[in-house]
Amino acid sequence: MLRSLEIRDVLIIDRLDLAFQPGLNVLTGETGAGKSILLDALGFVLGWRGRAELVRSGADQGEVTAVFDLPQGHAARAVLDAAGIAAEDELILRRINAADGRKTAWVNDRRVSGEVLRDLSDTLVELHGQHDDRGLLNPRGHRALLDTFAGFDLASLRNAWRAQAQARGALAVAEEALARARTEEDYLRHAVAELDKLAPEPGEEATLDARRRLMQGAERIRSDIARAHAALAEDGAEAAMRDAVRWLEGAADRAEGRLEGALAALNRALIELGDAQQGVEDTLRALDFNPVDLEAVEERLFAIRALARKHGVLADDLGGFADDLRARLAALEGGVAGIAALRVAVTQAEAAYLDEAARVTAMRREAAGRLDAAMAAELAPLKMERAVFVTEVAAGEAGPEGVDAVTFTVATNPGAPSGALNKIASGGELSRFLLALKVCLTGDTPGLTLIFDEIDRGVGGATADAVGRRLQALAQTAQVLVVTHSPQVAARGAHHWRVEKRVEREATLSTVTPLDAPARVEEIARMLAGDTVTGAARDAARALLG
Repeated sequence: MLRSLEIRDVLIIDRLDLAFQPGLNVLTGETGAGKSILLDALGFVLGWRGRAELVRSGADQGEVTAVFDLPQGHAARAVLDAAGIAAEDELILRRINAADGRKTAWVNDRRVSGEVLRDLSDTLVELHGQHDDRGLLNPRGHRALLDTFAGFDLASLRNAWRAQAQARGALAVAEEALARARTEEDYLRHAVAELDKLAPEPGEEATLDARRRLMQGAERIRSDIARAHAALAEDGAEAAMRDAVRWLEGAADRAEGRLEGALAALNRALIELGDAQQGVEDTLRALDFNPVDLEAVEERLFAIRALARKHGVLADDLGGFADDLRARLAALEGGVAGIAALRVAVTQAEAAYLDEAARVTAMRREAAGRLDAAMAAELAPLKMERAVFVTEVAAGEAGPEGVDAVTFTVATNPGAPSGALNKIASGGELSRFLLALKVCLTGDTPGLTLIFDEIDRGVGGATADAVGRRLQALAQTAQVLVVTHSPQVAARGAHHWRVEKRVEREATLSTVTPLDAPARVEEIARMLAGDTVTGAARDAARALLG
């Protein structure tokens, strides 16, 4: 509920503090007094797009503050949570328009964007009038309004739409992958066969390279190693050392122990010499190869490197690359079966969506009948008992909300052609249609502040009284603000403000005054009589106020 509205230096308002109440609040005043400025100011603080410049002439900035009561469970709390703003029982919106055009907004003293204000406004305030293209007159919103009236939960339908979209997406991805794979099928088969034939092992390139280099250098070093082997063999160093040992052992007995150390060292040297001989012999055997072996090693080494260059991978990665190609080939070979299964899934998802959409369509048609009956009941007291309101449910574009296009149509007289609200109804009729719709659609929705801007224009007498009664009934479940020129409507208000213009120091200013009971009589008498308020007008005003 809108509790208060503070306006500073906006258009022709210098300072204004309004405290609104629950129930039906009416604002009256002569044309041009500034009633629309109040709505401009409220729209400004709610982030609505309106006048570009609102700052009062001569002021540095204009400022509007609106305070709302925010009960537990109010939809605005979800908006605040999404914006990272702590929700309290009181919601304070403040917005400033600087003289240079810059606009700044706060919510509960937190700086916010205009988008956050607009998201909040959707949960706080509804504005209705003869040019109501944001709500009831906009056919694009009629389906949502009908669903709200019926209290539909469309979660199952939205889930079915999402499942259908996911199934279609999976099929499209698989078909694209298969088409791409088919364009490279020959390449895949040839590459896999080539890799399978060569069958390179991780680390094989390095092993082959080392072996090749060893073979290439073998001839250059083998003769030196062979001479060394001869020098170490039985006819060389080993024979000389064994002779030395034999001679020393023959003399050891007569040397009184002095040769024992030398003999021990020679024996150790013979052991080490044997190890050296073994190493040299092993090397000679390793260097003993057939030239054909070198050719085979080089051929495989070069084949591995060529294949790595061809596919742009490291030689050690050829095995993994081959596995990837095999997987792609397997996907190609199994793709047809996989796509067949995905197509079945798409068919099933589409059928499930259409079944759910058909169920929702039937529910909407039933709800449309109930809304039409409710509208007929509402139109009769508004002196439009001969008018026909029809909620048309036709085939529309499929989407997450179903396959229906919903349009509110009217025929103002039996037998007359029906059409869209804003194209068929006259100004006064349109006002009453909108009011009846709002009464039917609002129901018991809590926390709404409904604003009707001259929705009673073009009606008078008993019809205006009927409009006032319906507004009064609507105000039983919602706070209602009405800008009106109708005394019959004004008399139904629980709270009444008069908007006036005054001239101070050659400046025109607008003021808003709350009216007590005697002042209400005078104001309604003025609305009845015009400039000259007569006793009869006052009596008529008292009769209206009842």
